[in-house]
Amino acid sequence: MDTVPPFIAPSEDGEKIYGRGSCDAKGIIAAQITAAEQLRKQGIEDIGLLYTVEEERSSTGAKAANEHPIAAKCEYMINGEPTDNDLAIGSKGTFRLRIHTTGKAAHSAYPEEGESAIEKLLDILDDIRNTRFPTDDFFGETTVNIGTIEGGVALNVIPPTAEAGLAIRLTTPREPIEKALRSVVGDRAEIEVLSCSEPVKMLSIEGFTQKVVRFTTDIPYLTNWGQPLLLGPGSILVAHTKDEFVLKKDLEMAVELYIALANKLLSALAD
Repeated sequence: MDTVPPFIAPSEDGEKIYGRGSCDAKGIIAAQITAAEQLRKQGIEDIGLLYTVEEERSSTGAKAANEHPIAAKCEYMINGEPTDNDLAIGSKGTFRLRIHTTGKAAHSAYPEEGESAIEKLLDILDDIRNTRFPTDDFFGETTVNIGTIEGGVALNVIPPTAEAGLAIRLTTPREPIEKALRSVVGDRAEIEVLSCSEPVKMLSIEGFTQKVVRFTTDIPYLTNWGQPLLLGPGSILVAHTKDEFVLKKDLEMAVELYIALANKLLSALAD
């Protein structure tokens, strides 16, 4: 790893690689390409690289790739995410949705003439925050992030509409979570389901440090690509932050881990 791709920049001491997506995508891509090149030099050709788009939102690329005929020829898929170079044996799912409330516009000097959609939404969100969702011994706690809130038309108008966007990190199938959510919301608002990927257990391999991660990947949408594995350099704790980075030594270690993992899987197929 003596060279750095132009879309990310090294720190002054050369130990870190900074840049948007450096640990959540670009660093992983660099490590995987380097590992693939070294495997090819070893004469190993039963490997390939697949990169998708829109993983953060709708997984459009993964859904399209899952229909590709070459997927049926794939026995194992090593997905790249920042796992601190540990082998993730499980990842939570994500249930994305919007909650829409409606009210009645009126002059703010005469609030009794209107109905605030924002106040209705705040009441619902407070109830959701105080709801205890299921937990799982393997995946852990179900958590809810209220990521966006929008509403109203002006400071002097009782707001007729409002909405909030939520991301629920699933540790169980979607059904019991959605049932509990709809019970809390009742007829006070409409729920718009945006997307859902359920929690996934992945292949465990001896000789690698293992753990369960809380984030979601494209893996639930790549079911035709063989048994999934998850490993990559960098920490999820710095992903999406202002100073996102990945250590150069972690990129180098990831290359070795990808090579070792590929060799183990290919050996298992040969046996």
